[in-house]
Amino acid sequence: MSQQHNPTPPRRNFLKKTLALIPLAAASSGMMALEAKAAPATGVSAHYVPVYFNNDEWRFLLAACDRLIPSDANGPGAVDQDVPVFIDRQMETPYGHGGLWYMHPPFVPSAPELGYQSKLTPRETYRTGIRELNAHCRRQFQKAFVDLGHAEQEQLLTALEHGQLDSDSLPGTLFFNQLLANTKEGYLADPVHGGNQTLASWKLIGFPGARADYTDWVNRPNQPYPLGPVSISSKRNA
Repeated sequence: MSQQHNPTPPRRNFLKKTLALIPLAAASSGMMALEAKAAPATGVSAHYVPVYFNNDEWRFLLAACDRLIPSDANGPGAVDQDVPVFIDRQMETPYGHGGLWYMHPPFVPSAPELGYQSKLTPRETYRTGIRELNAHCRRQFQKAFVDLGHAEQEQLLTALEHGQLDSDSLPGTLFFNQLLANTKEGYLADPVHGGNQTLASWKLIGFPGARADYTDWVNRPNQPYPLGPVSISSKRNA
């Protein structure tokens, strides 16, 4: 994680970087900030019954996602947008079971461009990582991760990112990268997959979504697209 006291909110920096992955027609519309006084969306994460994660794992996921992308003046955060729901659903797909990769030995450290190298599936990475981090928290603080203050939670996530909380079962950076990547994906995905329930992230970056009528704006650089985003299921941002 980036330093906490940065003039530009570090947790939102990835949104700007993600513009490089958005079609040119959408990217040319520029950034569209959410109204600072807009009330955060109320997600269903607190009432959702997870399919894969057990109760302790689910409580960790809610707390960790809230620290990675909290609600602020820019708009709703990861939990308000049901990103934990997205992650839980992903665990029951071929992706969660490691079905997208070659999952046979040898498992050796390799450069990122050589692809996924861990023997753990995403499901196993979460289960192992949450168990090991909670065990560390109980040894050091006599509390689970979810029961710590925000500052302590962020310090632990930073330590994971920097490889300072490795265990015999799992490198801390592998667990952190899994969690961060899935949180980003859920925050920016179409709502049909579970996250981004009010299309807040799409509105923030000016992405029109599944609209089929914005091609006339391709040749209007630096002009914000005037209409809000639309999801695959025709959900619209209010």
